[in-house]
Amino acid sequence: MFDELRPHLVELRKRLAISAASLIVMFFVMFFFHEPILNWMVEPLNTALIEVGKKSIHAADGMITTSQVGGAFFVALKVSFFAAIVGALPIILSQIWLFIAPGLYAHEKKMIIPFIVGGTLMFLVGVLFAYYVVTPFGFDFLITFGSFKFTPLINIEDYVGFFTKIMFGFGLAFELPIFAYFLALLGLVDDRQMAAFFKYAIVIIFIVAALLTPPDVLTQLLMAGPLIILYGLSIIIVKLVNPAKPEEDEDEEEDEEENEDIAQENAQLEDKKQEE
Repeated sequence: MFDELRPHLVELRKRLAISAASLIVMFFVMFFFHEPILNWMVEPLNTALIEVGKKSIHAADGMITTSQVGGAFFVALKVSFFAAIVGALPIILSQIWLFIAPGLYAHEKKMIIPFIVGGTLMFLVGVLFAYYVVTPFGFDFLITFGSFKFTPLINIEDYVGFFTKIMFGFGLAFELPIFAYFLALLGLVDDRQMAAFFKYAIVIIFIVAALLTPPDVLTQLLMAGPLIILYGLSIIIVKLVNPAKPEEDEDEEEDEEENEDIAQENAQLEDKKQEE
């Protein structure tokens, strides 16, 4: 059994090594540009703090602080790593596809470019949606709430970790239609299965939204809502690519399979009788 798995493990190690190497290279590239990237990441927070200053007459303006020795350096590392993952995403997706490619048909292997381009674009759409739609509402609500009593002093280390979690959460969530399309293309799912799983998907979506967003209902709904819409879109995509067969056809196929199994069993019995 281990001998059968060994070639797959070797291939997996090769794909992981290439992905890791691309991530390391992109990390050093992004570290050179970490300041403008950090400015971009902090912009929604600065906007929210300005709004606090306008609304809270009795409170001092909020501030972005650091509580660690060398905090700015560690923040630069986090920012560079986040940007490196986004930058290396096309290579990582290509390695995922090349790992599963040996088990695909020739016409399916040609879908590597749509998989890479579509996966990268949808991830970026998710990140941009989180940046321009979710974070302005979420940060404004969370920071403004109680600001008439307290002065918001935001720790930059905590903020960067919080920000990247939201961005990755939305980026991965927006990959759902892409993965649904390719699973349907491979014949692994159909629209009937997706529709039957919809009620369970809603529960899972709200659990994921609760884990990846701040503990407020508004931000959770801003994540759960698009996810539910994306799941519905995925059902439509799967229906176009791999529609479920009518139940009558499935029954006929099951009957044919049963007849084939019976025929094989009868043939085996006849062979045994002839040998005896």
